[in-house]
Amino acid sequence: MDKVAIVILNWNGADMLRRYMPSVLRYSSSEATVYVADNASTDNSIELLRSEFPQCRLIELDRNWGFAEGYNKALRQVDAEYYLLLNSDIEVTPHWLTPMIEFMDSHQETAACQPKLLSAADHDSFEYAGACGGFLDRYGYPFCRGRVFDTVERDHGQYDQPAEVLWATGAALMIRSADYWSAGGLDGRFFAHCEEIDLCWRLRIRGRKVVCLPEAHVYHVGGGTLPKGNPMKTFLNFRNNLTMLYKCLPDSELSHVMRMRWLLDYVAAWEMLLLKRNWGDFRAVYKARRAFSRWRRDFADDRRQIQDSRSTYPIPEQRSFSLIWQYYAKGHKTYNQLG
Repeated sequence: MDKVAIVILNWNGADMLRRYMPSVLRYSSSEATVYVADNASTDNSIELLRSEFPQCRLIELDRNWGFAEGYNKALRQVDAEYYLLLNSDIEVTPHWLTPMIEFMDSHQETAACQPKLLSAADHDSFEYAGACGGFLDRYGYPFCRGRVFDTVERDHGQYDQPAEVLWATGAALMIRSADYWSAGGLDGRFFAHCEEIDLCWRLRIRGRKVVCLPEAHVYHVGGGTLPKGNPMKTFLNFRNNLTMLYKCLPDSELSHVMRMRWLLDYVAAWEMLLLKRNWGDFRAVYKARRAFSRWRRDFADDRRQIQDSRSTYPIPEQRSFSLIWQYYAKGHKTYNQLG
């Protein structure tokens, strides 16, 4: 059994692998085994790995299973105490693993953690996908220490203290293998987007902790597979976020939150159309709402199981305020201004 298995899920990412794999191997190989799980790439990813990075262990999947199910299928072939899910567009730094391993070893109540996520384009700014650890507002909108909606802060050390969070970014997620599988792993039906939030929320419901450890830091490009503004990304984000809420919200909150999200989602769709002239995202929100309505019943058993597993309520990292009200009405654009 490996102590730590770094598992990079790849799909047609040869350029990213060539650029960022050297840092992963240079700064990780003494503490972890590096795997690449390939989602049936059609570029030269496999040839590149075999010729330039033969020390990586290669897992070849039979088709593109997406982020969530791709990781599930890959991790079933990995025997390790800790999994570290790492995006292919991450540049790691010296000793980045040590603080996370030491913390996890000494805090058995913690299921998962993440490093500080900074921008590869601007090393003094946080990166959108996870910044310094994530939270949810009462209506399911995610935000981070260092990123609220589209406002991304510069890093001045303001979030350098470790913190318990609701979710850790899937771009660089360390998780105990036992917790990963006891919670059911990533929900493969999501394909991509919100899957790590969903998993971490399920862990918190079970009483397990999720932590950001800023002493470790990495640099993330972000948006490589589905860039921001892609209607498919919008569709997946809205559909999966609604599904996650249906699965994880307690009975006392579900009806109210879902009614409010019905209103807020359609307001968002019309804002995309009327103010941004974005027909693609407008249609994507409507399609996401319909898709959620069609498959909601498929998650009824999941919801019952998740609610039956609940040992923590309320969860402090699911905040009671409305992020939309805080951001747009009160002008609170950074994490430290919220609440």
